[in-house]
Amino acid sequence: MKTDNLETSIRYIKGVGEAREKLMAKLGITTLRDLVGYFPRAYDDRTNIKSIKELIIGENVCVRGMVADTPRLSHIRKGLDLVKLRAVDESGSLEITFFNQSFVKDALKQGEEYVFYGKVSGSLLRPEMSNPIFERYHDNYAGQVTGRIMPLYSLTAGLSHKIIASAVRSGLDKCADELPDVMPNDIALEYELCRARYAYENIHFPEGFKELEIARKRLIFEELFVLVTAMKFMREKRTKKVGRSLTIPNFDEFYEALPFNPTSAQKRAIDDVARDMSSDSPMNRLIQGDVGSGKTVIAAACCYMTWRAGYQSAFMAPTEILAKQHYQSLSKLLEPLGMQVGVLTGSTTAKNKREIYEKLSQGEIDIIVGTHALISEAVQFKNLALVITDEQHRFGVNQRSLLTEKGDSPHVLVMSATPIPRTLALIIYGDLDVSIVDEMPPGRQEIKTHLVGEHHRDRAYGFVRKLVAEGRQVYIICPMVEEDEISQDSSSNNLKSVKEYYETLSKKIFPELNVELVHGKMPAKKKDAAMKAFASGEADILVATTVVEVGVDVPNAALIIIENADRFGLSQLHQLRGRVGRGKHESHCVLFQSPGSGEISRERLEVMRTTNNGFVIAEEDLRIRGPGDFFGSRQHGLPEMHIANFATDMQILNQAQHAAEILLQTDPKLEAPENQKLEAQIKRLFEINEDKLN
Repeated sequence: MKTDNLETSIRYIKGVGEAREKLMAKLGITTLRDLVGYFPRAYDDRTNIKSIKELIIGENVCVRGMVADTPRLSHIRKGLDLVKLRAVDESGSLEITFFNQSFVKDALKQGEEYVFYGKVSGSLLRPEMSNPIFERYHDNYAGQVTGRIMPLYSLTAGLSHKIIASAVRSGLDKCADELPDVMPNDIALEYELCRARYAYENIHFPEGFKELEIARKRLIFEELFVLVTAMKFMREKRTKKVGRSLTIPNFDEFYEALPFNPTSAQKRAIDDVARDMSSDSPMNRLIQGDVGSGKTVIAAACCYMTWRAGYQSAFMAPTEILAKQHYQSLSKLLEPLGMQVGVLTGSTTAKNKREIYEKLSQGEIDIIVGTHALISEAVQFKNLALVITDEQHRFGVNQRSLLTEKGDSPHVLVMSATPIPRTLALIIYGDLDVSIVDEMPPGRQEIKTHLVGEHHRDRAYGFVRKLVAEGRQVYIICPMVEEDEISQDSSSNNLKSVKEYYETLSKKIFPELNVELVHGKMPAKKKDAAMKAFASGEADILVATTVVEVGVDVPNAALIIIENADRFGLSQLHQLRGRVGRGKHESHCVLFQSPGSGEISRERLEVMRTTNNGFVIAEEDLRIRGPGDFFGSRQHGLPEMHIANFATDMQILNQAQHAAEILLQTDPKLEAPENQKLEAQIKRLFEINEDKLN
């Protein structure tokens, strides 16, 4: 089997088939590579097989016993069948009950020995188990689901740990000798790392906990090593490229035209950018600042410098409403200086598009603001020298590169209001220089945050009416879209369905108010219409999912209510909270904690109540949830972390960074034969083609 066969569809793996292929696709498993790389989230220790007298109430344990009598099937009522039996050994007896598993009556034979795994209940004198996992014990017993360390996977309805483990076993048997061993031999020896085959075998089916730890170390090191090597490698490639060196203008004219005094943090960032753009290498800088820190002014200064040097700028935003807001802001700042600002989105009329295409190609538009419409083939620039992307993690890698390819190695500025811990930023944006805007402009409102339970529901609705009567507007945010999504999640009985909740709010709670609805599954036109109604003040309340997390600027909004707040990451809550406090009015954020979500959830949400600093919140979010959930869905264009955790694996991260530096010093182009597999892995994970890599 060749390594390219790792891209084989899982449908052809023994035990999968067409039905399970569809279920596994929900977990992101579509190829053999995905399958063997779908690492367990935890493990059950089923290695210790106890006698009945050794059982402890409340523990999960394996126990070996003989079925003492014929299993008895009872029909209690419609929808409830019981199978009862007694298992015995030399030390005692164990009562076992199976609920709605009538097949067990014939599967378990009187007089045969089995190993049962489950939670012990009852009493010491009369121990019991309900619905245990079991398998027959025999002379050549080597447990498949008992008597061993059992991998536990993240699941979806219709798939069990046993089904996934069985598919992984088949997958590993098919490709174990072909797994790409990307670690160079000298690094593997220096850091005492096992080979890939051993690691994959023992991460899924460990012989013992020592073997599991050896496998984990290897796979964590590899994942972090590939990531940091790729980032350093791409950064090195970038700095060796020749870019346009732009003359640094006297920014006094720009500063004097502003309707406010820029903060020292804004000026520092502008100096960083000007220094980059005047060098011989293309700029690749991230401007990271909290919600409302004034990043648009920095972008405007970049565009001003580009214009003064005789070149064009492009500014790409992830949504149409955000693009239009940036267009309005930049027009106010730059048109008084004599710059021509244009806007291009999906809803721009065909006639206007043709006019914009013509002006861009002739150099008559100095800065174009738009959505992904900017990457269409029809868009051609006369002399593009600066590309700005806002909230870049919401664009795919290819979308970003298609825009930069419209210029000759243009300078690139990335803006993000998503607060990322500094540790994580260095990894995620390892190919970027970073400027932190850590100072808020004067006059920005500090938002008062309240953490409440269901008993505050009526009071919260009263507060909504009071604020609307005063002329303010309100956001109400829900985590879910539809009832059927809720029914698929066993932990979601108390979740608000945004559609159902909208109906309740608009017809029963606030029938006298204008309530609009926005969620990600709506057609773009309806979504934009609802957003516009709220932005213009026509709507009093906007009921929404996280589609409003970025990009809705409504200074009149003074309250945001977030339902089931414990279902969101802290950084996401902070982004949502930033939708209010954008005007002169005192603003509030009300976090409703789901009933029964517990004390740990409350402690986490308390962080939101005690600080408005996005970077403090981000650090706490990383510590509590780990990086796997940090961004929510995978939008940031990076390869997904399958096993490494930036919060807990810092020592290995430091080793991986050191190893990457040494490697690239000795082989900066990754041309050595022993580094070919590593180079191929970097290309595959980062969707890099030959032109970008060489």
